[in-house]
Amino acid sequence: MSSILSLRQYTHDLLVHSHHHAQLVFGLTGRLEFEVDGLGARVERQTLAVVPPDAQHACGSPNGSLCLVVDVPDENWLRQTLGRHFDSGRRLLEEPGALSLNPAQSQLVSWIAASPLTDDVIATQSAGLLLASLVAPAQQAIDTALPLAALDAHIDQHAARPLQVADLARLCGLSVARFHARFLAKIGQTPMDYVRSRRLRLGRQLLLESHLAVGEIAARVGYSSQSAFTAALSREFGVTPRTLRSSRE
Repeated sequence: MSSILSLRQYTHDLLVHSHHHAQLVFGLTGRLEFEVDGLGARVERQTLAVVPPDAQHACGSPNGSLCLVVDVPDENWLRQTLGRHFDSGRRLLEEPGALSLNPAQSQLVSWIAASPLTDDVIATQSAGLLLASLVAPAQQAIDTALPLAALDAHIDQHAARPLQVADLARLCGLSVARFHARFLAKIGQTPMDYVRSRRLRLGRQLLLESHLAVGEIAARVGYSSQSAFTAALSREFGVTPRTLRSSRE
């Protein structure tokens, strides 16, 4: 097993084999015809196939398909990754077949697929996040509100400093994986994308309401240079600091 998480291109060539580890195959583009222990499945966008350990499976894609594949290392890894959700995760991986993803899970798959999966840390944590999103109680994730006011206050207070997802997860009393999945489902953005956007909104507000130098504002919202802040502001709002300040005159 070369990597815990990988992107794989499937073709019309039929692949028939089995392996000792469990596997999850998430559809990204195209359609992959799948059969696991005699059960047929179709893997395409917003679906996945579950391949239990040692299950004989066959797959092929007449017109080509791209999938995100999780090769689950072993039960020890699963236990360490899922914690109290270990039993649910093990049950998930014991039943062959196809599952549908909800919009938040599908968005998470797309986001992870665009990440640098050759980085072992990113690949391992992303695989854990995918599994957690599948087995964590969905209703609990919906019913339990995030303390957005407290999160916003923390981001604003520490805007000049490096912020980590773990800092925000700690405020909510959640693990990083569960916080990330819940935040994405609730807000529609990853936590770090949200932090970046909020910092830039704060920077825009300071440009409009204060006479601070642009470099000072950049430092206050966590940017190491005025040029980096200007570029980020332009991408986010389509204006430069100079244009924004001239509009208030």
